[in-house]
Amino acid sequence: MLLHVGQSIKKRRIDQYLHGRFQNFSRNFIQEAIKSGAVKVNGKTVKPSFKLSPGDKIDFTLPPPPSNDIPPENIPLDIIYEDSDLIILNKPAGMIVHPARGNTHGTLVNALSYYSKELSSGLGDFRPGIVHRLDKNTTGIMVATKNDTAQWKIAKQFENRQIEKTYLAIVHGSPELNADRISAPLGVHPRAREKYAIRPETGKEAITFYEVIESFHGFSLLKLSPRTGRTHQIRVHLSYIKHSIVADDMYGGKPVYEWQLTDVEPAPKSSPRDS
Repeated sequence: MLLHVGQSIKKRRIDQYLHGRFQNFSRNFIQEAIKSGAVKVNGKTVKPSFKLSPGDKIDFTLPPPPSNDIPPENIPLDIIYEDSDLIILNKPAGMIVHPARGNTHGTLVNALSYYSKELSSGLGDFRPGIVHRLDKNTTGIMVATKNDTAQWKIAKQFENRQIEKTYLAIVHGSPELNADRISAPLGVHPRAREKYAIRPETGKEAITFYEVIESFHGFSLLKLSPRTGRTHQIRVHLSYIKHSIVADDMYGGKPVYEWQLTDVEPAPKSSPRDS
């Protein structure tokens, strides 16, 4: 893939530049690719610390992905739209997007590998068709790509924030403002590595807009529009403003019962004297 460095880029490290362009790649993956000679600037191999200048031409060649890491599995998919370039589907809650440590089966990638023999190479580790992700317990629309041209174009749209993402969530309580902007940088939790936290000094920029759709019985339905795509962003941001997502026990959410969301009072327990 040939990239042209814009006029606004001056003396930026190439590993930082590529990581910013392709956020689904880890920083380590980018650096190893540069060291292995898979990245050239103006036809020459460079070091990860190489400083770019306006007009530089970057030739980024991805290493071939392994072909036997992801076993295809016959898992039903809720396909909403499909053409020669894209598969748009509804990911159910409880499904992990791609195989990871301790979760090598039952993922969306396993299902896609079975469903279609035409998938893009994926970004980062071998994740055929995957351009973006949703948390395991989040349900929502996902886009998978069938070829690398579609993959790079969709990834570019995500990078340039041209794709608008909207989520709905039921949270505890009712925010003081009916609509607001949450801007708080995120990073890995300092003690629990599986969690993320607000990290003002070391975190990456994270911005979420919310709007209260309805409030009822101590809960609120929010429409959420993230402007950045950090891991666990919405969940951490809502916990940060003291309105955790219902049942999200990782970030302070509590269970909710049907009677709490209706006008029906819970049936009182009968005592021995009532019988």
